[in-house]
Amino acid sequence: MSQNGGGNPFEGDPGNPFQDPGITQHRPKTDYATLDVYNPFDNAGLPPPYEPSASVPTIPSVPAAPVSEAPKKQISAEPRNYGSYGTPGATSTATAELLKRQEELNRKAEELDRRERELQNAALGSGAARQNNWPPLPSICPVKPCFYQDISVEIPVDFQRTVTIMYYLWMASTVALFFNFLATLVWFCVETSGGSGFGLSILWVLIFTPCSFLCWFRPMYKAFRSDSSFNFFIFFFIFFAQDVIYVLQAIGIPGSGFSGWIISFVALNEHPGVGIFMILVATLFTVVAGLGIIMLKRIHSLYRRTGASFQKAQAEFAAGVFSNQAVRTAAANAAAGVATNTYQGP
Repeated sequence: MSQNGGGNPFEGDPGNPFQDPGITQHRPKTDYATLDVYNPFDNAGLPPPYEPSASVPTIPSVPAAPVSEAPKKQISAEPRNYGSYGTPGATSTATAELLKRQEELNRKAEELDRRERELQNAALGSGAARQNNWPPLPSICPVKPCFYQDISVEIPVDFQRTVTIMYYLWMASTVALFFNFLATLVWFCVETSGGSGFGLSILWVLIFTPCSFLCWFRPMYKAFRSDSSFNFFIFFFIFFAQDVIYVLQAIGIPGSGFSGWIISFVALNEHPGVGIFMILVATLFTVVAGLGIIMLKRIHSLYRRTGASFQKAQAEFAAGVFSNQAVRTAAANAAAGVATNTYQGP
């Protein structure tokens, strides 16, 4: 091995691997500013500046956007949907369900309140708690109420609406009879042959108003109050006849005292003003008759669902008759008289 001072130890050596042409042709030249040719201990000066190759593309500079023009993030004020309850359909369904439950709770609260009042009335005694309140007469009137009637207290919740409608039906029929009286009075004033109808209209007001209340409304009220089959039978029998009378009132046969359709058209041809008023009364009679037929069918369907029967009505009638003190006294006196006559002989 040759020693060349500080030079390459392999220089001049034919087996020098650094003299291989495949290596020397790729050796960097001195005109490149690379670290391979830079000697930090050389005092010749600073290394040459770096010059990029023409084959390397330059990256264009992108101007920075001003801070004031930076895009701002849009903040949406619309609430996000985090579940199915945020949709309108689900919200309306939940609201409807809450309203339905609220109605059920209110109904149960009313039923509990009614039962509580019934217990309080029973505790106070029938004489002190069940004071008559119908008809609602003023205190200065010498005539006092004859019945105790409170639909919200005595009638079960399931039947309160039906009993209330029947009460309004009775009031509507009373109002119709009153307007019928006025119509026949006006007809009698313009036509002297209508005197008999006017007299009968007065009779119908005086008879039908109290009798309809006593004969079919009160039995219906008692039937729903105590689930009485006997009162149901009384109501069906009498109210069927009442519906027939309602139909006759709507027909308006001349001379019957009812301002129905027939007499109304007769009056319309002769006196149009009176005829129009009588047609209004005939319309009211027709509405009352139609509502009466509908309610008769409805109450009959309710009656069949309660499990009432004719045998139950007979048993109630027999129990009511034998529990009556006057009937028992009369039966005892009759039996005692028969026994006395039998003992004394002829």
